[in-house]
Amino acid sequence: MPDALQQRVWAYFDAVGPKIGRAWPIRYRGSQDQRVGQLRDFGVRRFGALSYAHRPGVATGLNDWASGFAAEVPEALHCATFYPEPEATGYVAEAIESGVELFKVHAQVGELNLDDPLLAEVWGHLEDAGVPVVLHIGSGPVGNAFTGPDHLRRLLVRHPRLRVIVAHLGAPEYAEFLSLAERYDETRLDTTMVFTEFFDRDGPFPDELLPRLVDLGDKVLLGSDFPTIPYPYLHQLESLARLHDRCPGLDEDWLRAVCWHNAVGLFGTPSMT
Repeated sequence: MPDALQQRVWAYFDAVGPKIGRAWPIRYRGSQDQRVGQLRDFGVRRFGALSYAHRPGVATGLNDWASGFAAEVPEALHCATFYPEPEATGYVAEAIESGVELFKVHAQVGELNLDDPLLAEVWGHLEDAGVPVVLHIGSGPVGNAFTGPDHLRRLLVRHPRLRVIVAHLGAPEYAEFLSLAERYDETRLDTTMVFTEFFDRDGPFPDELLPRLVDLGDKVLLGSDFPTIPYPYLHQLESLARLHDRCPGLDEDWLRAVCWHNAVGLFGTPSMT
């Protein structure tokens, strides 16, 4: 995120704001250049810079920053965001035309309805263009009137071809969001923070749902929430690798797909230079 916004977000986490719910000691607080260097050292080949609009009037500034960041950092996907406001249809169309690869919407923080009339044309543009959208729509860590599977279900009835990536596997409504991914061809899930010790304390992913993750293997993507995580980056990968002990079908082939092939299929092969 832009540095000033990043600092405000971290301050909110430090204060255990009402949408956080518990202590969240942030692991990676270096400068932007340091954080990019850490991702490279970790072996990350591509990543999204997922700023999100939390109120009207801020999306275009965030999108300008994200465009510049992607131009400077070869590994960064060209990302953007939007918010229910009269200007959204125009700036989303412009972003698509400019080559945006990924959008982010945070319904919990932004307190927005996915089916807000101000977004009706936006979703149509995204569906037609095939540009993916990462949605934080699950009710974790603290739910409100704008979270939960019903919000996404209503949207997908209208836009079944929309390329959605549900953050955090939809926690804690895992079963409901798995069902949406099973029903809609372009609905995907990401693993952000799920299966880590930090996340498992409050609502672990149920063992009985693990076989459904096997069947959805080509629709599950690695997520991290780096840098705002309370554990080492490697812990997320170790937690995914240990799933084989709970469900044999979550094997090395599944892990390769989640950590590499599924994202390559969606965004293309990253440059190896």
